[in-house]
Amino acid sequence: MKYIKISLLTLLFSSLSCSAQSTENEPKKNDGEIPGWTLIWSDEFNKDGLPDANKWGYDVGDHGWGNQELQYYSAYRSENARVEKGKLLIEARRDFYNGKEYTSARLVTKGKGDWIYGRLEIRAKLPAGRGTWPAIWMLPSVWSLGNKGWPDNGEIDIMEHVGYNQNVVHASIHCNKYVHTNGTQKTATINISDATSNFHNYIVEWDENQIKAYVDDKLYFTFVNEGKGWEYWPFYKSFHLILNIAVGGTWGGAKGVDISTFPQRMEVEYIRVYKKN
Repeated sequence: MKYIKISLLTLLFSSLSCSAQSTENEPKKNDGEIPGWTLIWSDEFNKDGLPDANKWGYDVGDHGWGNQELQYYSAYRSENARVEKGKLLIEARRDFYNGKEYTSARLVTKGKGDWIYGRLEIRAKLPAGRGTWPAIWMLPSVWSLGNKGWPDNGEIDIMEHVGYNQNVVHASIHCNKYVHTNGTQKTATINISDATSNFHNYIVEWDENQIKAYVDDKLYFTFVNEGKGWEYWPFYKSFHLILNIAVGGTWGGAKGVDISTFPQRMEVEYIRVYKKN
């Protein structure tokens, strides 16, 4: 019996030692490394509180933002944008603030993160509810083309989602020749069955030849540079990232707003920006 007890203890110790050793040798998960790319900017949302002021600014106001939106975009208001338990939370609320029925946040990296070409990867869980209109997108940091306004200077939509058409995700571009107001925008959709209940990676890869959009590395949208000038391709200068939830609007509110659905959040686990090696 003594020999058996010693053997069992030896086996148990050996098993634990092997287990610990194998864990140490496992590659790190979500370490941000991608073969062929170099990480140049990121936010892992590791510190609770307001979003990092070194990386994020705010668009503020209640003028409808060109889409007849209903919300007031606030700044430095934790009810609408905060980091909590390792995630960025952007929250749309029906709280009758500053003269508006709804509030939300529109975070921008302009002047703090501006890039020409690269790969942007945003891991997010989307809000649900009729009347919500979350977006992860990009605008130029300098407006210098055509009439120096929109859409001449371009827009890259990495992810858009409207609550009345839940789990259908859109990627698009807009420019002088391709714009939704004329019905000529270049766009595509993908069905993500759990977009509002689970996290997914929303990705754009952009270089001088094309713009490609993915969800979880599944390519579903490609826009090619036709070489016809800035009217067709204004995407050769610095763009910055925007994260927001709109309420209502010409698209998000096309089937009304369900007031019972609020508050609603877009949760973001991380944002990583890469340059190709």
